[in-house]
Amino acid sequence: MTEGDVQAPPMLDAAVAFGRVLRGAGLRVGTDRVVGFARALEELDAGRRDDVYWAGRITLVSRPEEIEPYDRAFELFWDKGGSTKARPRPQLRFSIPQPDRSVTPPKKTVEKSGKGEEAVRLRYSPVEVLRTKDFALYSPEEFAELQRLLADLRLSGALKKSRRFEPAHRGRHDPRRTLRGAMRTGGEAVRHRFKKARVRPRRVVLICDVSGSMAAYSRALLRFLHAGVISGARLEAFSIGTRLTRITRELATRDPDQALRQASGAVKDISGGTRLGDAMKEFVDRWGQRGMARGAVIVVLSDGWDRGDVAVLAEQMQRISRLAHKVIWVNPLKSSPGYKPLAAGMAAALPYVDVFLSGHNFESLEELAAAIADAAER
Repeated sequence: MTEGDVQAPPMLDAAVAFGRVLRGAGLRVGTDRVVGFARALEELDAGRRDDVYWAGRITLVSRPEEIEPYDRAFELFWDKGGSTKARPRPQLRFSIPQPDRSVTPPKKTVEKSGKGEEAVRLRYSPVEVLRTKDFALYSPEEFAELQRLLADLRLSGALKKSRRFEPAHRGRHDPRRTLRGAMRTGGEAVRHRFKKARVRPRRVVLICDVSGSMAAYSRALLRFLHAGVISGARLEAFSIGTRLTRITRELATRDPDQALRQASGAVKDISGGTRLGDAMKEFVDRWGQRGMARGAVIVVLSDGWDRGDVAVLAEQMQRISRLAHKVIWVNPLKSSPGYKPLAAGMAAALPYVDVFLSGHNFESLEELAAAIADAAER
């Protein structure tokens, strides 16, 4: 490959062929990763070696020990012309400026080259790939970038009417303010005053599973909890495993790394077993029915694996559904092709869940934030 114009094959054909080479080198490259690599090639400068190399590193490599075989396979396939045969297509000249940190979609312009050929000029950000990448495949550097993305994510519960009132141009008649105004005009009510009920966001309660089965996702989801706590929203955060731990105070520090260290120190059952039913019962008995869950949006982030009695979990989820305004369950495994809620805990909880989401990447967390805010009044 050179820095100049190249005769590029269809991106999907090239990605599939390269995926075969990687699988031959011992890398676990599934269809979803190959498709992600092909999409990145369509957006990047496919004529630049470095762009293609890093697109593959981001989408096709998941472990440090895979970097060396990936480098060898890349050199064999791309540098020595090991591409597949492609259908004839117009010659495209790609160019790309330095990537920015924006998460806005790539912008495309079509120009004419000196030979009258179409030149597609793209502005592409690696963050776009990061938004759709599974959290289980993140590197430490990508977790740092995730924190910057989460800083722009607004997390607030759906609005609800308060018992307090505020002045309004229309609404219910306000006799007190009307009479007060009449005292300034000789006792005659020249202008009638009105009031309306105030609205405020509902409380949001996030309960994150930190058991061993959630180890690939709990780090990213705890960062999501931290972003919600420091946003100033009416939000409470808990961890759940073999026990329930309230971690709102530990996550209130603005430094994300320090906040996660504090939360890890407070949580004694990280990467342990899961007793969802018993932990949810503790939440309802100790906090939920005393006011925290009443009219709130309850979000449970868990894969649904439960070593305890699932009948207890079903009973507690029923209690929560009666108290809460809305119950959302976030299961990262839901993103897997052909997923079915076969885990006993997940099957027991689903009848009492209003919204069922995945939460396996940043885009799904954006969907979760929208679901928390978008709730019809009951």
